[in-house]
Amino acid sequence: MPAYEREALSISVATRLRELREGRGISMRSLAAKSGLSANALSMIERGKTSPSVSTLYKLADALGVSITTFFELEQEKKQAVFLKHDERSRMPFTRGIFEALGGEQFSGRVEPFMLTLESGASCGPHDVVHTGHEFVYCLRGQLDYFVEKDIYHLEPGDSLLFATKLRHRWRNPGSTVTNALIIISGFSEGEQPNVMHRRNEDT
Repeated sequence: MPAYEREALSISVATRLRELREGRGISMRSLAAKSGLSANALSMIERGKTSPSVSTLYKLADALGVSITTFFELEQEKKQAVFLKHDERSRMPFTRGIFEALGGEQFSGRVEPFMLTLESGASCGPHDVVHTGHEFVYCLRGQLDYFVEKDIYHLEPGDSLLFATKLRHRWRNPGSTVTNALIIISGFSEGEQPNVMHRRNEDT
């Protein structure tokens, strides 16, 4: 197991998805229809037989009416100050990568910081994400391509990118090594779920 997979507390996507679905009284068939996934694919995810792609996570969050950070959350009171030791971060695996929450799921303010780890060739999928606020990206290791509207920004270690998130955007690791990046989303409107606002795509 890669070292980065041992540095944080693992969140079971299967367990959280089932809790969120059942807590909202939504049947598996209904969630499948709302998310555009097949009932079989949804069943495989809930039983832990397959790991969803980021695109699939976006669709499930949208269908459930929650932010993707909700998959990190346990029932707890929001705080005005959040301190995390390096081994206390919760992490959520997806196809060929890992999201690591950096306190946004516990914070009462409008900021969502993540650590993103991507294997070679990994991407967020075909979705163009759009929401209010701003997004800051800092490449720590490897390479990261960010597509913002018609522009492509190629980030290497030490490079950063800041943009208004009303612009369509998505990302991928074009390199042959693992990529680590810090992503901070801030300034979004109260009540908005920035990781859910996206343009749908038929690919799952």
